Amino acid sequence: MKALYFDGARAVYSEDLPVPSPREGQSLVRVLVCGVCNTDKEILKGYRPDFKGVMGHEFVGVVEASSDPKWVGKRVVSEINAGCGHCLYCKTGREKHCESRKTFGMSCDGWFAEYVVAENHLLYEVPEDLPTEVAVFAEPLAAALEIPSQVHIRPDSKTALIGDGRLALMIAGVLALTGTDLTVIGRHDEKLALFSAYGKTVKETDESFDVVVDATGSASGIALAQKIVRRQGTIVLKSTYSGNTNIDMATFVVNEITLVGSRCGPFAPALNLLAKGSVKLPPVTLFDLKDYEKAFSSPAFKAAFRMSGEKEEKVQ
Repeated sequence: MKALYFDGARAVYSEDLPVPSPREGQSLVRVLVCGVCNTDKEILKGYRPDFKGVMGHEFVGVVEASSDPKWVGKRVVSEINAGCGHCLYCKTGREKHCESRKTFGMSCDGWFAEYVVAENHLLYEVPEDLPTEVAVFAEPLAAALEIPSQVHIRPDSKTALIGDGRLALMIAGVLALTGTDLTVIGRHDEKLALFSAYGKTVKETDESFDVVVDATGSASGIALAQKIVRRQGTIVLKSTYSGNTNIDMATFVVNEITLVGSRCGPFAPALNLLAKGSVKLPPVTLFDLKDYEKAFSSPAFKAAFRMSGEKEEKVQ
């Protein structure tokens, strides 16, 4: 089968990888579309130095075979963290923090492939009227939805979102639903134009904010967040990148600033918002898997692989 895997140094395209075999509790899924995430690009830079395997973790597919017959023929998405099922975290509903978890496309084989194996209990059926090219946003939108589940964002609060990329746009859509006074800080006029429906857009600011969300994917984001967060405010870190950064921890102590790491989130509400059209997103640009270098460097809002091999196209 076709697949794109990371060999420890670079991405490698192959057409002769074996089709995986599902075990008890698993399903074999034929991948329809798999989205490119910034984390995939960071893996190429060394974000997961011990990882070797098939990349990718944002997919929509159809179940071809399963140990649970109810899934066969269903169009599905999947959470990306599979826990052991026995530890404290798994037993208390925090499987994504299991110390021995598998994270697809980051610590075990992911979904840049024609066929993948997924855990049944992590699957979610895609609503019938939700297009595949929209459903592929389920995983990153779920990540955006994790923020209001961690931090109470009041309608009368001031919130800043740093970053004007793909994840940031989904975060802006989610934050706007809270009624907060939202300011988006970015660098690119053409990208910031997409955020105007959700709040004020600026390239710099001298204002201060109750909540600051960093979605820059760079070390500079946390520095700016520290500068503009109010005393007793909250900073949410919502992006991953390869590298280290220096932080003045004394500022956090003296000003009683709360620092929140935010990762994966709830899939069911993400699919619900997508189905209702509550969060508007630009179309996906589709690539053939063998053109992965074009996909990784694409300026498109969202690049994704159509596993059936069609040429690059935009899907409205």
